[in-house]
Amino acid sequence: MKLNRSKAETALQEAEKSNPGPWVEHSRYVAEACKNIAERCSHLSAEKAYIYGLLHDIGRYAGVSSEKHLIDGYRYCMERGWDKAAQICISHAFMIQDIHSSIGTFDVSEEDYQFMEKFIDNAVYDDYDRLVQLCDALALPTGFCILEKRFVDVTIRYGVHPYTVDRWKKILEIRSDFEEKIQCSIYELLPGVIENSFK
Repeated sequence: MKLNRSKAETALQEAEKSNPGPWVEHSRYVAEACKNIAERCSHLSAEKAYIYGLLHDIGRYAGVSSEKHLIDGYRYCMERGWDKAAQICISHAFMIQDIHSSIGTFDVSEEDYQFMEKFIDNAVYDDYDRLVQLCDALALPTGFCILEKRFVDVTIRYGVHPYTVDRWKKILEIRSDFEEKIQCSIYELLPGVIENSFK
């Protein structure tokens, strides 16, 4: 089944019925941020970027979970032949390609953990993976925000982990890479980002 924007939006709507929550609006803002940045990158498709952003947390359809949503999303997309979206369901949480860099809880079986560890080690990231990693850190359920506000939001909810600062550094590095490509601040492409950051 070929993936397009309409199918992605339908999938998110159905997932919301299964597990309503702020993750849905967060996903929509991530998608919008991905699209806005990709539009300025000649090597990226804004349509694909939007879709990957919209589906990055689709595994949450299965209910409230921590890292289980990553593999649930991977399987959801693979069952539909959406291979790249499936990869991003896992890769968006691992800007550092090491399963130990996770800040969540591995509420998965040992078999699934081993699968994810191998998958992360062997995944080849491209700018779609990196764009979703970046935009995941630019979006609250209430709108766009500066990276530092999202860093604090996530740390309050998940606590401080050994990889917390390294994860921040990696996201800031990805931001710099994209700003070099688009020749402007990413924040210029995110409506209301400053206002929402200081609410």
